[in-house]
Amino acid sequence: MSKPPVEDPDDRDLRVGHPKTWAVGAPAVAHALQISQQQMGARRTALTLLRVNQKDGFDCPGCAWPEGTERSHFEFCENGAKAVAEEATVRRVTPEFFARNPVAELAEKTDYWLGQQGRLTDPVYKAPGEDHYRPVSWDEAFRIAADELKAGTADEAVFYTSGRTSNEAAFLYQLLVRRHGTNNLPDCSNMCHESSGSALNQTLGVGKGSVSLEDLYRADLILVVGQNPGTNHPRMLTALERAKKAGASIVAVNPLPEAGLIRFKNPQKVGGVLGSGTQLSDDFLQIRVNGDLALFRALNRLLLEAEDEAPGTVLDRAFIDEYTHGFEEFAADVRKTPWEEILEATGLTREQISAVAERVLRSERVIVCWAMGLTQHKNSVPTIREVVNFLLCRGNVGRPGAGVCPVRGHSNVQGDRTMGIYEKPAAAFLDALGAEFGFEPPREHGYDTVEAIRAMRDGKVRVFMGLGGNFVAATPDTAVTEAAIRGCKLTIQVSTKLNRSHAVTGEAALILPCLGRTEKDEQGGGAQFVTVEDSMSMVHASRGRLAPASAQLRSEVAIVAGLARELFGPQDSVDWASLTAEYDLIRDGVSRVIPGFAGFNAKVRQPDGFQLPHGPRDSRTFPTSTGKANFTVNDLEVLRVPAGSLLLQTVRSHDQYNTTIYGLDDRYRGIKQGRRVVFVNPADLRELGLADGQSVDLISEWSDGVARRAAAFRVVSYATAKGCAAAYFPETNVLVPLDSTAETSNTPTSKSIVVRLEPTRMEQVDRSSH
Repeated sequence: MSKPPVEDPDDRDLRVGHPKTWAVGAPAVAHALQISQQQMGARRTALTLLRVNQKDGFDCPGCAWPEGTERSHFEFCENGAKAVAEEATVRRVTPEFFARNPVAELAEKTDYWLGQQGRLTDPVYKAPGEDHYRPVSWDEAFRIAADELKAGTADEAVFYTSGRTSNEAAFLYQLLVRRHGTNNLPDCSNMCHESSGSALNQTLGVGKGSVSLEDLYRADLILVVGQNPGTNHPRMLTALERAKKAGASIVAVNPLPEAGLIRFKNPQKVGGVLGSGTQLSDDFLQIRVNGDLALFRALNRLLLEAEDEAPGTVLDRAFIDEYTHGFEEFAADVRKTPWEEILEATGLTREQISAVAERVLRSERVIVCWAMGLTQHKNSVPTIREVVNFLLCRGNVGRPGAGVCPVRGHSNVQGDRTMGIYEKPAAAFLDALGAEFGFEPPREHGYDTVEAIRAMRDGKVRVFMGLGGNFVAATPDTAVTEAAIRGCKLTIQVSTKLNRSHAVTGEAALILPCLGRTEKDEQGGGAQFVTVEDSMSMVHASRGRLAPASAQLRSEVAIVAGLARELFGPQDSVDWASLTAEYDLIRDGVSRVIPGFAGFNAKVRQPDGFQLPHGPRDSRTFPTSTGKANFTVNDLEVLRVPAGSLLLQTVRSHDQYNTTIYGLDDRYRGIKQGRRVVFVNPADLRELGLADGQSVDLISEWSDGVARRAAAFRVVSYATAKGCAAAYFPETNVLVPLDSTAETSNTPTSKSIVVRLEPTRMEQVDRSSH
């Protein structure tokens, strides 16, 4: 059995090499197998990986990229294999571990060390005034949680959800929360694609993407904007390769050159392992951070001017006239946009933008894909609305091979929202939920993630419960968030593995260990399966095959229902015991409450599952306030940074998924054995008087005057956009002010933080290794 690391690593062995100009290939296969065997052993690796994303297997606990109808026997990527290995590891965190390790000492460990300790095995409890978790029975755990929930009002509790949670667990969880009497249901969507949902609901009436995998293969042009598929959604590279071979052009728009969008070596093809692979991007626009709104305004202006020169040949006037609203106001505003502001905001030349516009004019079917690079700015919602304007101009919504493609980050984050995990539920949903389960749901909106942190900070929350995830590490303004959490009376974490949220707790704390996706789920009604929804609205089944990591583990469904039975008593209107015993009953309830799920149990038993309806895609029906797709007017405000400062975006390393750190390397960017690095353009280094390899502190500049500092980061001279820098989260979440959020969506602005770099007082990095 493999052993976890016994020492917490630091950055003394950090080395910096050359960034890669291609992604995947043989190194990805080797690294995936190496980590899998370290965590699981050879036999367990083979048995597990061959089940990932298969029609009779389990859904990868990593990203939400869809599988498609045709699947290979190796339907996983390098980071998917890492995610599976972390969950199916043979390492264990037992009650004896907690007896040896005080909570205060765990709080000093890195996220990497905590994650490497392995799977949680038993429910444990930290009582007020104590510094160790001790084992408790499930009955005692539920009693402790229920007693604390009953001691306060319903709105004094916050119930967080991670995107890993299944549809069945999410539906039951929101039912528990609303049955308790609150809509305090923040989730990880609040910190990632909330801006996408807000913008798409306003413009198209549906807050989800409108394309399928088949649409990618039919597209003439695909713009990949603010996204790094090579690390965050590696299986997307296979889809882009297929689209490219079918004739699509691909344009990458990003402040950083990303290896996966330069060249892809498909590990399932001989040419991908031994050959040079496939060049994916036809153009790379190295845009300045926060310049995307200006770019799409420029493209829209060029389309309007091209229509002026050749009337009736550029814009899809038939589509605009029949299906859209607000075109004239939009067009008049865009025409006034000064080129000087566009070029300043984007950092691009007019020739670069015009070249992309020429590609657009040659393309009948266009898709725009995006991720966090667009969603975590103050102006994220206007930016995405401008993307929609761009697509509407030429009728690229509701057409095969065209549409909007927000690429979700976690495997069921979209499904959780569909199931009702939302702090601002629609009245129709609440009406249906109350009718189905015989109670009156609360109507007042609840807290989103940022509002929940503010409420905890202000002493308005007694109980915080997290169904999966790592709330403390994932959220902004780390010092404020940690203090807020510590102000709670009780924190409850439903988890598979140890993370920072178990070490930063309320006065009392519960850890409730749950089954993972890879494990068998046996209930009173026999073997159960769960379902998930991917980024393209496909709903399909997930069945674990491994024996549970501990006999004490319970499914998320069973944990939610167990707490509900204790909280509401045996005479409750909801039959929690029956819903736990047979998940088909949960799906029956979903089918009667949520539109699009009629016949849920039958449809999800089809080999590929089923696709949820989407009015704009299916019939060009737009359920907006106007009954049409809405063109919008979006103000362009150039984000100007004070002299001597840079615009920082937080990013993932390649050995990372969200807050889970698999290792200390970032192979594609040339980083080995370390994470505290900041990537800076060499011209900026010269202007700032800093040296490559120097140790600096990062200090964020925000209007509240608070000095937020991330200490001792090694400067790495890198080909970032001029005036822009990048560093890994969660280490730099401390720099993101709690009140710096996107308009409308309230998403933290983690992709546009104004920082200055100050030399660290005591040099902590040996430059000779660079």
